[in-house]
Amino acid sequence: HSKLKILSALTEDRSMTSIARENNVSVNTVQRVLGSCSHQFSSSYDYLPEHLAFDEFKGVDRTLHFICLDADKHEVVQILRTRYKKAIIAYFKKFAPAALQGVKTVSLDLNFYYQDIVRACFPNAEIVLDRFHMVQMLTRSFNSLRVQVMKKFKKISREYKLLKSPWKLYLKKYQALDKIHPHYNWHYKDNLTQEQIVNEGIA
Repeated sequence: HSKLKILSALTEDRSMTSIARENNVSVNTVQRVLGSCSHQFSSSYDYLPEHLAFDEFKGVDRTLHFICLDADKHEVVQILRTRYKKAIIAYFKKFAPAALQGVKTVSLDLNFYYQDIVRACFPNAEIVLDRFHMVQMLTRSFNSLRVQVMKKFKKISREYKLLKSPWKLYLKKYQALDKIHPHYNWHYKDNLTQEQIVNEGIA
């Protein structure tokens, strides 16, 4: 179980030192677990969970690895040291037709060739776009747009400062913004509520 915990943790945006500390092992142990990830977690090709999740992460050699998870149990089904479509399809094609036909959903990000893999390997599976990855993509796009607009103004301007220093406010739900308690901010030398900052910033 500790090995699976380490492998699952390796899919997160965390350092190996942090993972080692959490699992009471050395960093070398974490590296060895990752290094052995190309072997089969199950020697049987007769079964796959009904609900799978695809993702990728950087290995110790900084190359991207493919990981397949049981979406219900959050357990690792397989890790491959490559993320190339041909290799991933070749792996799943080793499974019995009944196992492939039994997969009902595959959760993934907006990576289009992962969708191609699902269509090629799992005839009865529905593709479920991972909400986390969608929110992450939208957040990056919004931040990129905010910076583009911000750079159109001079750094000493009120518009520039409203878009730069309180950037986290633009990512909050509008309902969660403070609309009652204004605070003085030395950047733009004014008393404003969070709602006023956002409304003026995007005006």
